[in-house]
Order: sequence, then C-alpha cells, then structure tokens
Amino acid sequence: MSTLDPQDWSELRALGHRMMDDMIDHLANIASGPVWQKMPAAVRAGFQAPLPAAPMAPEALYESFQETIQPYVTGNTHPRFMGWVHGGGNPVSMLAELLAGAMNANCGGRDHVGLAVERQVIAWAAEMLGMPATTGGVLLTGSSMANFCAVLCARYKALGEAGRTQGIQGKKLTAYASAGVHRCVPGALDMAGLGATALRKIPLDAEFRMDVAALRAAIAADKKAGFTPFLLVGTAGSVDVGAFDDLAALADIAAAENMWFHADAAFGALAALAPALAPNLAGIERADSVAFDFHKWAQVTYDAGCLLVRDRDLEFATFAQSTTYLAAATRGLAGGQPWPCDLGPDLSRGFRALKVWMTLSAYGSAQLGGVVETSCALAQRLAAKIDASDRLTLMAPVKLNIVCFGITGLTNEQVDSLVADLQEEGLFAPSTTTIGGRRAIRAAIVNHRTDEADIDALVAEILRRV
Repeated sequence: MSTLDPQDWSELRALGHRMMDDMIDHLANIASGPVWQKMPAAVRAGFQAPLPAAPMAPEALYESFQETIQPYVTGNTHPRFMGWVHGGGNPVSMLAELLAGAMNANCGGRDHVGLAVERQVIAWAAEMLGMPATTGGVLLTGSSMANFCAVLCARYKALGEAGRTQGIQGKKLTAYASAGVHRCVPGALDMAGLGATALRKIPLDAEFRMDVAALRAAIAADKKAGFTPFLLVGTAGSVDVGAFDDLAALADIAAAENMWFHADAAFGALAALAPALAPNLAGIERADSVAFDFHKWAQVTYDAGCLLVRDRDLEFATFAQSTTYLAAATRGLAGGQPWPCDLGPDLSRGFRALKVWMTLSAYGSAQLGGVVETSCALAQRLAAKIDASDRLTLMAPVKLNIVCFGITGLTNEQVDSLVADLQEEGLFAPSTTTIGGRRAIRAAIVNHRTDEADIDALVAEILRRV
C-alpha cells in the first residue's frame, strides 16, 4: 500500500518549523528588499519542465522554492507596492492558511464547523454594511465571481425558474452601471448569457460618479424601445480613481423601476469600518446584493471574496440543485443545509472562511477601520505633495485611497517608461491609467505596511527623474 505521509514525521516537522521561521522573517523584513523582481529567463524556462515521475526530497523542494519562486512574486506584501488594489495580507491570516491546509476541509457542504464559521463571517459582513440579520451570502474567490453570482441572482428575479431551465428566451434585458465600472461586470453579463452589450455604461459626472440624470434618461429610452431594465449596479470605490456612486439615489431608482440593485464594493465596502469614511456608503444597506473582497483593505491573504444577498431564499433558488448523491438529511454528516454549494457555483471549496474569521477576530473592526483611515490619510498626503509641485498634477479628485497624477511635459509613452523603470529597479510599484486621453500614474494605497516615509520617497524619486 502507498501513502503520502512521511515515514519519519520528525524530519518534516523540522522542515515545517524552518519554513515558518523563514516566512515570519520574510514578513518582518519585507521593506528591506525590492518591491518586485523580474523573473530571469532561466528561471522562467525552469517552469517548462516535463511532468516529474520521481520524487524530490521536501528539503530540496523547499530550496527550489526559495531560489525560483519566492523572489519573483507580485510584491504586494511590500509597503511600496502601490500599483493595484491588492491587500498586503497579515501574519495571522498566513497562520490560518496553515491550519486550514492541515484540516483540508471541503466546505462545499456537509454538517461541520467550516460552514458555521462561514455563516458567522457572512453575518459579520452584513452587520458591517447595515444589512438585515437575515441576509444570506457566500465566500468566493473574489469580487469577479461575486459580481457574476449577483448577476445570476438578478436574472433569476427577472426570469424566475424558467431562466434556469430555458435560458433568457429572447427577453431583452438591460443592465446599468457607471462608465467607470470594473471589467468584471460586463464580463458577468457575458458569462450569464445576457451579452456584454446588455450593459449600458452611464457617463460620469465631475466627481467620477454615475450621472443620475443620464441614468434616468437611458432607462426611459430602453423601456420605450421595448427593453426590460433588470439590474442596476452601483460602484462603491471605482477601480480607476476610488469614486463612489450615489448609492442612495440609485437605490431609489432601482426600487421605482423594480430592478435588482447591486453594489460592486470590491474594496470600498471596508470604508464602513472607518467612521469618517462610512458616509460614502450611504444607501448600500438597501442593496439586493453586494460584492466585496476581504483580501483587499481587510488584509486577508488571497483569496477571500464575499457576496451578500438580501433575499437568501432567492439566492438558494438561483443556485440549488437536487441530486441523489448530494441529498440532504435531517441528521448526521449530510445535515446542516443550506450548504454553500446551493448558494453559489462551487461544490469543492476550501476552508476560506477560517482566515477571514481569524483576521476579524484577531484585529477587530476598529483596528481594521484604522488601516482604512490611514490609507486615505496617506493618499491625502500624496495629493498635497503633488499640489505643491510644479511638475506634478492631480488628474482626479482623491476621494479615498487612490491618487492619479500626471507629470507636466512628459508624453504618455514617457510616463509608461518611468513607471516601468521604477518597477524593474524594485523601488516602487505604482501602475498607470488613462484619464481624458492622458496617462496618469496611479498610486493605490492599500497595504497596511505603507507609511509616510514611503509616500515621501515616491514623490522624491519621481521628481528626481523628471
């Protein structure tokens, strides 16, 4: 008989202790290394090897990891990673991943503690956003999947069970979101069989929010043309500039038009934990569904997305299936319904909830809210330094933690080159976006390790180069 367990657990134990010490040292000293390193051609080529037939000793495998994997990851744990809205993770969540891996629980169903932990996390998320205690939901890989599942819920409301069995049946359904909506929303409509062109992208106002008057006009025009408006998506923290749509106004419109009101709050939802920023979310408590990520501002290790659905019976109706091999029971291990596999698309699911539960429990909502407030304060510090410079120009209002700015006298290509230089030299990792045809450097300050010195150094290094 064959087993994958070691004959001598003491050797694996020693290696595990070494790994743990190394990873804690790595996090403790993360700021002293480069933000990002480009993978050498030889290392990249090493990942084109044939399937290994013979075993490799765990000690040698770990050495290979240290040499060819650890140095070349994204870099979002580093305090000077400011390119995309990636959280920095936290050490408690890292340990939770170890615990979850050891238990190897399948959290798609069955009556066990993994489901109880996930339901607690969902209840906490609903409480955070002011949604009813009866709110349902499920943890997913991220907001891309959460937005997709929300579209499916909206489709069920519009078409009922027939939508699941017979498709859209030629119904001309239309959805609405701001022009600054994340790419995953049109992608969700595509995957749901509605087509990306079913989404009407509404123009932005001066604050980069959805223009409410333009929205009303678009809905009226579609109804006159024989379309059925079924979904309104409000953005809470836009991907480009961190803008918030007027969620309360959108909730009113959705209610008046009998549309599903969904909030894409991928990172902005966590502003609810910061008293000074929470008013930006006014109206989100009225949403039919909300998508957001714990792996962003809540600093949970990847991945940890969340979907909240106000009507959990409708969520169950959207996803549940009846099969003999997954039949529920009133007692025993087959009890405990509803199962997560009946609330979303995944049957095989890891114990994702453990790292979220441990993060929220270890740090508490007040401390996590403080991380959000600090990120936004650092963004204001960066904005002030940009305003004080005669070479740098703010290109969008700094509503939250995202700062978009241009460099006077540089072409779009020169800005791209400057940002790539900063990244490849391992100094900073901002990103770029385009606003009004002009390239902007985009600094998204999400990492809880970023401090004032990092902000000051970024500005100083850019000005030194221009």
